[in-house]
Amino acid sequence: MARSSNRKDITLKSLELFQICARQGSLQATANETGLSISTVSHHLRGLEDHLGVELFNHARRPMGLTPKGHVFLRNIDSALHTIRKAKAEASSGNVAEASYLRVGSIEDLDSDITPELAVFLAGIMPECDFLYHTGTSHELLEMLKNRQLDIGITTNPSERLPDLSDRPLFRDPFVVVVPRSNDKPVADIVAGKTDLPFLQFSSDLIIARQIEAQLRRLGVTVPYRFECGNTQTLMAMVAAEAGWTITTPLMFSRARRFHTKLAMHQFPGKGFSRTLSLVATPDCSQSVLTMVDQKLRALVSTHVIAPFHETVPWLKDRFVLID
Repeated sequence: MARSSNRKDITLKSLELFQICARQGSLQATANETGLSISTVSHHLRGLEDHLGVELFNHARRPMGLTPKGHVFLRNIDSALHTIRKAKAEASSGNVAEASYLRVGSIEDLDSDITPELAVFLAGIMPECDFLYHTGTSHELLEMLKNRQLDIGITTNPSERLPDLSDRPLFRDPFVVVVPRSNDKPVADIVAGKTDLPFLQFSSDLIIARQIEAQLRRLGVTVPYRFECGNTQTLMAMVAAEAGWTITTPLMFSRARRFHTKLAMHQFPGKGFSRTLSLVATPDCSQSVLTMVDQKLRALVSTHVIAPFHETVPWLKDRFVLID
């Protein structure tokens, strides 16, 4: 590529777009992730190549791959961009109102009450900030955080230590048994597989499914199942229709209000167990923003979910709680 005599300076935006496009391998995927148009992404990348005087991408390939020089350039800017983001976060940490961009991810268990109110709160207190919100499974969110596609994620606490990511435990969400309200069998017998009521379980690729499976294995329990699903509402609908029983949590149960008249929630028999929901963040996330989100989340969860259950389900008072 010939060097241009009118080259503009390299911009941080062009470097960030180059990094994303190198990972995604597509202008369309990069545009989708950043909220920019394909033409804008292409303009930044072409400008970067023009400034450097080299081809960074093989534009004829699909997916669009890096050239050898592109690989070298990516290797050198990865650590530089991390340092720049951290410096920007530290520089703005004392003034939340000046924050310019925040990417937040949350599990769908919070998308009916908690996440919408958090979004409204943040928009009001950070008027100059552009936001990106993403809903997904804990596994998806943790991968996005590791790849720096999110700044903050509200997820099930990861079982393994995640390098570079920090986590702040928010609250404990105990596992409970949900059966059809018409059921007259002892819950202990149902969990032990001593009845004909089949087990309706979460999809095996979800973190919550693995936690439940591990607990049942520790108890030496093997229960037949006839249905596997990744959607809480569908599981609750199936239980309400008397198609079986399931293991879930109060937070997830709270999302199925339309079925509550046909459901009964019980303590898990024997030794109880729970999951912890945490606020996970990248190292370049502003600490002042992280603390603000942490405090607001705790208030919202307490008001909308924990307090109502404590009033109506007394046995949850020492189980379904915020973590100091």
